[in-house]
Amino acid sequence: MIPTVLQVAFGGAIGTAARYGMGVAWFRPSAGFPVGVLAVNVAGSFLMGLIVVYLGQKMLSHFNPFLMTGVLGGFTTFSAFSLEAYTLFERGAVGHAATYVALSVILSITALVAGIFIMRGLLA
Repeated sequence: MIPTVLQVAFGGAIGTAARYGMGVAWFRPSAGFPVGVLAVNVAGSFLMGLIVVYLGQKMLSHFNPFLMTGVLGGFTTFSAFSLEAYTLFERGAVGHAATYVALSVILSITALVAGIFIMRGLLA
């Protein structure tokens, strides 16, 4: 079996590449709002909800380092979230910053819960 650190590293490479691709696909320079990072955080949280239930119920927790820590950890980074929020605030777009923070937290948690309930329903 591949050592755990290599599983995390390989998964992280996949996750960060996917995050970059999604960020590029959603980037709108004239919008002035970090839609790409918001979309990544919401999608990643939804996937986390699906995967955590699936792996737990199917007794596949040995995939956690690769999928949860690696792929999704690389895909959803709140460091990017923090930087975007601070940059908006620093530029004087306080309303955008507050909206971005609120939407990121509320939609990500909602997506996680949706993923959990959907997967539990599918596996029931």
